[in-house]
Amino acid sequence: MTSTPHAVLPVDVVVAAARELARAGRWPSALDLLDGAVTAQPHHRAAIALAGAEVALEHDWFGGTDTVAARITAADRVLSELTEPVGLWDLDFVRLRHTYFRLLRGDGTFRFGPAGKDPDELAELRRCALELCERAADDVRRGWARMYLGLIVDNLFAERDAAPAHYELALSAGESGDDLLTREALRHLGDHDHDDLDHARARERWTRATALGARAGNVPGTLSQLLLLAVLARDRGDEAGAAALATEVARWAGAIGAVRIEAQATGFLAGVDPTAGPEEDS
Repeated sequence: MTSTPHAVLPVDVVVAAARELARAGRWPSALDLLDGAVTAQPHHRAAIALAGAEVALEHDWFGGTDTVAARITAADRVLSELTEPVGLWDLDFVRLRHTYFRLLRGDGTFRFGPAGKDPDELAELRRCALELCERAADDVRRGWARMYLGLIVDNLFAERDAAPAHYELALSAGESGDDLLTREALRHLGDHDHDDLDHARARERWTRATALGARAGNVPGTLSQLLLLAVLARDRGDEAGAAALATEVARWAGAIGAVRIEAQATGFLAGVDPTAGPEEDS
């Protein structure tokens, strides 16, 4: 009997492929690929563990699973074995996003504003975001930290007027070559345009964000952008077009297991506005 030959791939290729799979909404496949990678090199093990935490975070957010905490713990363990602090910023950024998502999601439904949340935890999250801005080793990482500082200010503190300045800084960093960061900033700047009733500006930003997400292979993110375009269709009185688009978003999101986007699209079809700004919970 002959043994099955094993393909040997560079770790950076495996990690890049896993991230591509995750962007396509193939989170279990991405995690299987990472978990199947075997290496004795500490830095390679750290890169794999970090990517696993990043993929699990995306899966939890879009797919409604609850796996990232264990992945963060595992990555912490691997990174602690390194003689150089490689990857610590990136793992801290995963941890920040996980906390943000947890506080925003609450008991399973979005809960905007500070009401009902621990003020000390909110203040610590904001401090951590500022620290990540200062610790970032490059402009793109700084832009991502600035993006999440804006989201924290916007959605957890309900300081709507303060958030766009952070998004603009994130947009500037993203324009240097990160389509996903640029998309994220445009998405939320467009949300503010929409709240200000500048629908033409919102459409400009949201259509560009949709194209950037698609170019980056971000399937769930592109679906969420298409739902925003459905919002604009409803705003201009095209209810049939809005419903048709939202129906397809719900169908696609359900097919890939993006249950949160599916629920948003279904809610939109029932009349819920997914762009409703953060308000204090009563």
